[in-house]
Amino acid sequence: MKLRLFALLLPLLVPALPAAEPTVEEIVQKANQVAYYAGKDGRAEVEMTISDGKGGTRTRRFAILRLNLANGDQKFYVYFKEPADVRSMAYLVWKYAGNKDDDRWLWLPALNLQRRIAPGDKRTSFVGSDFLYEDVSGRRLDEDTHELAETTEKFYVVRNTPKAPDTVEFGHFLVWIDRATFLPRKAEYYDKNGTLYRTVEATKIETIQGYPTVVESVASDLKAGTSTTNVFSKTEYDIGLSENIFTERFLRRPPREIR
Repeated sequence: MKLRLFALLLPLLVPALPAAEPTVEEIVQKANQVAYYAGKDGRAEVEMTISDGKGGTRTRRFAILRLNLANGDQKFYVYFKEPADVRSMAYLVWKYAGNKDDDRWLWLPALNLQRRIAPGDKRTSFVGSDFLYEDVSGRRLDEDTHELAETTEKFYVVRNTPKAPDTVEFGHFLVWIDRATFLPRKAEYYDKNGTLYRTVEATKIETIQGYPTVVESVASDLKAGTSTTNVFSKTEYDIGLSENIFTERFLRRPPREIR
């Protein structure tokens, strides 16, 4: 009886070992999944406000659809609704799980022009805003080396250095990743002289259908003094989008899933 009692008490006497911290590769993989792959698909309305730093603003409204494929590929469709000068403009991305460059197309109705976005243009301004084309669909993890720079009470701070530095304008960037949700909360971009020149921050977060979701984000160009705020609404996940939506023929006319 005494031996049995000792065996029952033993777990109470031996302190539990702390859970092992994830590796930096596990951190960035999980953060990428949380930020860009929530659910099987998703839809949101976006109001974009571009500030010129001198008190002037421009507002644009668009809808964005996303579909995750079984092989790890992903597709995005963006359709602009307002104002008149960008109305009916559309942007399509086919993002590949491997090291193949993404396919990206832009439809410009005012010019009756459909053009392919070259891989080198993905880090240019997204429709005149402080967000980049690459911000919309994400950057491939294998394009950078990752180093855990710091672990705070709330965040993993990861330093990302490009493997092909001549193809990008930054020297490195830091990302603050929420330790509880793994949602990236802030990114700071440094030029090749080590000077901070750009930030992207998730300023408001909500849990929608069980997924931590950015409902407001701000991109700032610190050299130009400009900023862009995106406010997301009507966000939904797992709505059953068809892959047929994400084809070139829908660049010229929106699918019914665009509200």
